[in-house]
Amino acid sequence: MAEMHTLSVLTLDEPGILVRIAGMFTRRGFSIQSITSGQTEVEGINRITLVVETEDLPIEQITKQLNKLVPIIKVVRMPEEQLVSRALLMVKVSADNSNRPQVVDAAKLFRARVVDVGPESVVIEATGQPSKLQALLEVLEPFGIRELVQSGVVAVARGPKPMLTSRP
Repeated sequence: MAEMHTLSVLTLDEPGILVRIAGMFTRRGFSIQSITSGQTEVEGINRITLVVETEDLPIEQITKQLNKLVPIIKVVRMPEEQLVSRALLMVKVSADNSNRPQVVDAAKLFRARVVDVGPESVVIEATGQPSKLQALLEVLEPFGIRELVQSGVVAVARGPKPMLTSRP
């Protein structure tokens, strides 16, 4: 049975690494559900967070293949119970004077923030688990979603231990 797996990949900050990772997934027929990349606390090191839907055996194969790519430093499969993860959602919702209070109240229920108000729309920003963001979208759908953008998942393991303990 296929499950969602979160991989955290440390890599040197070099051009083309995302293309190489995407190519590796494409060649093997695996689908990336989410991919994000950004700087870490160590200059010159980036962290790529991948969410992949696959079975346990193929995830081991993916991890081994990623470890073979240069300039990857480390690949960690993050167990769900040890994971703190979030995604960002920005959604523009139809809202005029007649329904704006209901749209704002819906956002507040999900601890989302109104970041822009126009005469005919409201832009809402929310962070959280993808399931929470989906639930927010379902509540906002009746008002009319005009535009939607969502980031990939970023994740970090619980506890004090960092992923990178020394500079490579």
